[in-house]
Order: sequence, then structure tokens, then C-alpha cells
Amino acid sequence: MTEHPTSHEPRQAAPPAASPATPDRGLPGPAPYAAAADPRGFPGQSSTRGPTEVADMSPAAPRGDDSARAADGGRADAGAGRHRPCPEGAPAVPPPTAPHGVPVEAGARGEEPGRASGQAAGPAAPPARSAHPAQPAEGGEAPAARQAGGDRLRFIGAATRRIARGIDLDEIVLGLCRATVPTFADAILVYLRDPLPVGDERPTGPVVLRLRRTDRIPEEPDTNGGRLPMLPAQPDLGPAMGGSAAELSEVLPGGPLAEVLRGVRPLFGEVQAARAALPELLGPLTELPAGHRVILAPLRGRRRVIGAAVFLRRPDRPAFEADDLLVAAQLATHTALGVDKAVLYGREAYIADALQRTMLPDSLPQPTGVRLASRYLPAAETARVGGDWYDAIPLPGSRVALVVGDVMGHSMTSAAIMGQLRTTAQTLAGLDLPPQEVLHHLDEQAQRLGSDRMATCLYAVYDPVAHRIMVANAGHPPPVMLHRGGRAEVLRVPPGAPIGVGGVDFEAVELDAPAGATLVLYTDGLVESRIRDVWTGIEQLRERLTETARLTGPNPPPLEPLCDEVLDMLGPGDRDDDIALLAARFDGIAPSDVAYWYLDPKAQTAGQARRLARRALSRWGLEELTDQLELLVSEVVTNAVRYAERPITLRLLRTDVLRCEVGDDVPQLPRLRQARPSDEGGRGLYLVNRMARRWGATRLSTGKVVWFELSMPFGGAP
Repeated sequence: MTEHPTSHEPRQAAPPAASPATPDRGLPGPAPYAAAADPRGFPGQSSTRGPTEVADMSPAAPRGDDSARAADGGRADAGAGRHRPCPEGAPAVPPPTAPHGVPVEAGARGEEPGRASGQAAGPAAPPARSAHPAQPAEGGEAPAARQAGGDRLRFIGAATRRIARGIDLDEIVLGLCRATVPTFADAILVYLRDPLPVGDERPTGPVVLRLRRTDRIPEEPDTNGGRLPMLPAQPDLGPAMGGSAAELSEVLPGGPLAEVLRGVRPLFGEVQAARAALPELLGPLTELPAGHRVILAPLRGRRRVIGAAVFLRRPDRPAFEADDLLVAAQLATHTALGVDKAVLYGREAYIADALQRTMLPDSLPQPTGVRLASRYLPAAETARVGGDWYDAIPLPGSRVALVVGDVMGHSMTSAAIMGQLRTTAQTLAGLDLPPQEVLHHLDEQAQRLGSDRMATCLYAVYDPVAHRIMVANAGHPPPVMLHRGGRAEVLRVPPGAPIGVGGVDFEAVELDAPAGATLVLYTDGLVESRIRDVWTGIEQLRERLTETARLTGPNPPPLEPLCDEVLDMLGPGDRDDDIALLAARFDGIAPSDVAYWYLDPKAQTAGQARRLARRALSRWGLEELTDQLELLVSEVVTNAVRYAERPITLRLLRTDVLRCEVGDDVPQLPRLRQARPSDEGGRGLYLVNRMARRWGATRLSTGKVVWFELSMPFGGAP
């Protein structure tokens, strides 16, 4: 740094030089931060600063001026000029602290404070730090040089804040581009590793850099006809600089680009190392401006280099200075750390989404006699997992279990507990236990998971043949029934205690489920928030369902739009918790489509079952299925009669398929096996497996049910 003579008159800015660099020192001219269109740059900035040490660029009063420090409340000497050695000849990085009283956002946009965008910018006035005229002390900087350093600090502060505001990868890269163009550079190219490493992962294979984004200001000719070629704003295109920049670049081990990236420090484009690395990065056909108008800045994250940024300036604009390498280093450091943060956040969000998708059903089943729709909303974008869940489980006899639950909290722990309870509920439903027994076993499971594992749950079983529903509740908000005529009512279900309390009994109630009615199950996040209590929200839900049904008249509203209408009742600040919503439209099965018999376990029962099945098919006009049905009914009934001690049941259901169900009091489930040629039996289930559309066996509390389905002939459906 040169010694400035002590004078009461601030030194004026030098006029713009005709060439970008001084011939004897090769240093570039001043860089305009106060306004991108100002070719004069920083008034009074010294161009003789050495590469090995740089003065602190804080716009503070000189150390010798005690009165100035006192007038500024003791802050005037916060950044007095000092000399700091820099390792390996690299310029020192100034702290990105904005001076007091300066609007930093204007500096980030390349505008002077108080000047409109696009207006010509003159020399910036020295900051009013005290009532005394600014005088350089011994060893201090001139006021104009201090102001130039202050402009840089304000720009770095605003730019780094803009970069730090981004939470995902695109926002951070866009923040870098918007902060630097056109204030610091006329164009920028950002390359990132593809794929980006996550955390401490060690990528395999070659290092490949992909052009993530480019940015530029519009092309304008200068007085000499010089142009900076236009750069496309989209990341999937390369700049047209006499050719196209490579979209992909493989970093060769030991190559010039690898050496520059390993060195971490930004370099001017005309330096020998950068001159060899840029063609490898951008492609050999890319033409770049001459002189100090290109800066290659590696982007280094917490553990490794993750990319590179290239800053370019027009020929009609002052070239980069040595101090601009400090600015590029700050921008590159903050961008790289932000990219690391965004990648880690994206991985966490992916894990949370995958966990939540795994815990919830991928798709709802399509049981006979009921239609289903569901919704799930996380508590917030930053907390995408929670303890709310819903489920629909097909049961024997064309019944379906409807479940909705809520584990306390909305964290990864809550989601893990929810997954265990949901799995337990599915297992218990497969045993065909009554709803109150299912809740009792869920309560025991929650206590085994821990003393503080609390949850609410509502478990309902719908029978489409009987048009009845049995409901048990464990501390959950009551369901709402929307009838065909548009009347919505809150079902009176005993509330019960939450799951995990232990030592409590649960009670089940049986209610009518008429055809055309809709049952809405939900979690408390839909009806409760900071601005309303649960019962107020339940009443609002009931009113919303009534209003929606009034729009469709006598016909029930479609399920999917109905779910959307229910969620629309939430205001902007109404949602504090995650929400699970399950809607079931009861269609039922008409009595004319059901045939049901009790048969004694005798040797003649198989023949009797064949005759009854043949009569039912004749009544329904399905004679085409007679031979197939008689054969399969005979095989299944014969197996049931062989081991049963009580009367067996035979039921035929005509819906979109023909379903046959045979029940007995033997809990052992039949297994498909390959019969040997010498075996006289063992081929019944083999025939069922080959001829039926689907088949299965379900264990009940009183025995089991073996069922199979046959496809309906054309025109045979009811």
C-alpha cells in the first residue's frame, strides 16, 4: 500500500485510463461497485497495492483522530487501516461487515444510495463519520480509498446475505448470479459437480462439472464497438462467446483444471494456470475477453471442491483489480457453503418424504360397496413428517376397516411410532377382531414402545351387506356423517382414552350406514389451531360439508372435490399440525345381490351347495358361470366339511365380480401344495388357483373364511 501525503483536501479520483492495466505493474484499473455503469470506479483508489499484503478496507476514521472516534460513539476505529500478511501471496479477505448508516441493498444492486436504478452515478461522497474533516493519519489511507473499501464491504455484505437467504440449490445459485451481475461482473457461469456429493460421501468415478446456470446483462455496444457476447439465462445452454461453453466438463486427474480447483484461490484469466484450465472447463472453442476481465473462482464446500464460477467483464468496463480477487473469494466461499447446506437439506427432505410415503398407504384399496378418498398435509414444508395416518383394510365378508390416528408430535420419532402402530393395526385387522379389541391391543403396543408414546385413534368397520358400521374411539375427534339429503351430523361415539394411557376399556357402538352417505374421518390438525378450539372447528367442518352437499342437490358430492373443499376451510394461519383425512362413500350391496346359506357338515353338503349355487346363478342370469362355479364350490365346501364341527356358511355376492365365501369353525388356513401323482387328493386348491380370478383365506375369531372370485361375463354385472 502506498503512503498518502497528509492533507486536508481529499484526493480526487483519477480519470479513466485508456488501457485496463498499467504497463510497468500490470495491475488492472478500478472496478465500479457504487454503480455498474460508472467507468470511473472508486474515487482516489490506489492502484499500487502489492499482492502480498492489503490494507483493511473498513471506512473508519484514522487512528490518530480521537475526536472522530469519540463523535462516532467509539466505533470509528472499528476498521482502521492495517497491514496483514497473506499466505502464498493471496490477498486478505476483508470481513463482510456493512458500515453503519449505509443502505446495503443499494450497493448489492450496483446503485448509489438515494439514486434511482439506471441513473448515471458520480463519485461517491465520503461517509460522514464525524464533524471534523477526514484527514489521513500517519500510515492511514486517503478518504477516497477508505470509501472504496467501504463500498466493497457493503457489496460483499449485501451479496452474501442474498446468497444466504436461499434454502435450496437453485435459490443459492440464483442469489449468486443476481448479486454479482451487473454490479461486480457483466456475466457469470456457475459449474457444479454432477452429481453433487452429500455430506462425507466419497463419490466414485470421474469428477464431472455441469453448467448449472449462466447470467448476463443485455448486450450493448460501447464507443469502440466492443461487446460482451450474450449469455443465456437458462442453465441448460452455454454462452455464445465465439462458440458455446461446454455444458459438461470432466476434470482430468492431474490436469490444469484439477490443479486450479485444488488451489482454491481465485485467479485472473490471464494467469498461466487459469489460461490452461479455462479451455478444459468451458471448451477449447470458447473465446474470452483479454486482460484482467476474467476471474476463475473454485467453489469449495466443507470437505471438497464442488464446482467453479467464472466472472467476466466487458471490454468497455474497467478491468478487475487485485482486490476483486478478495470479493470473488468471499462470494465463492459463501456460495459453496450454501450449496453444501442445500444438498444436505435436500437429502433430509428426501428422507423425510420417503419415510412419510412409506408409512402411509401408496394407494387406497377398492373394496366392494364403498368408495374411498384421502388427503395428507404435513405441518409445514420444513417439517414434512408427522404422526398422523389413515388406512383402509379389506376384511372378510366384503367388509372394510377404516382407521385414522394421530401420534403426539410431528417429528421423525412420531413418524416412526406411527409406522409401528399402523403395522400393528393392520395385523390386528387381519385377525378380524372387534374394533374395541383392536384399540386395546394398540394401547398395549404403545406402552411397550415407551411410557410417553401417546396417540389417538378411531377404528371403524363397515359392512356393505348389513349397511351398518361399528366404531370405537380412543381420544380422537368424532367422525362426521354426510347423508344423501345434504344433512351433516357429528356421530355420537364414546371418546375413550388415548392410546398409551393403559388400564382403560374401549367401547364400540354400532350405527346405521345408509347407501349414499359419506363418512369423514380426520385428525385434529383439521379442526384445531391457535385461533380456534376443537369443537368450533368440528362445527365449521359440519357446516362446510352441508354447504358442499347443497351445491350438488340430491346427488352426493364427488369424493375428490369434497376432500378439497374440506381442506379449503383452513385459513392462511389456521394450520399448526399435520392433517390426515379419509372419506368413505357407502354404496352398500343390495339384498337382491346376496345369497346366504347355513349348511350342516355332512357328506351330502357338497351336492347341496352345488344345487344352491346353480339356482342363484339362474336367478341372476349368470348361467354361463354355472359349470365353473359348481366345480369350485364343491372343492371348497368339501374341504370345509371334512374338518368342521359346526354348520358352515356359503355366501354368494354379485357385484362387479361374482364372489363366493365359505366359512367354517376351523382356524387352520389351507395351503396350496403340489400333489404327487400317487395322491388321491390335494388338488382342490390347485383347481381354485387356476380357474378363479382371485382367491384367499382369512382367519377369523371363530374360524376362517375361504373365498374366491370369478369374472363376470359381458353384460352380467348388476
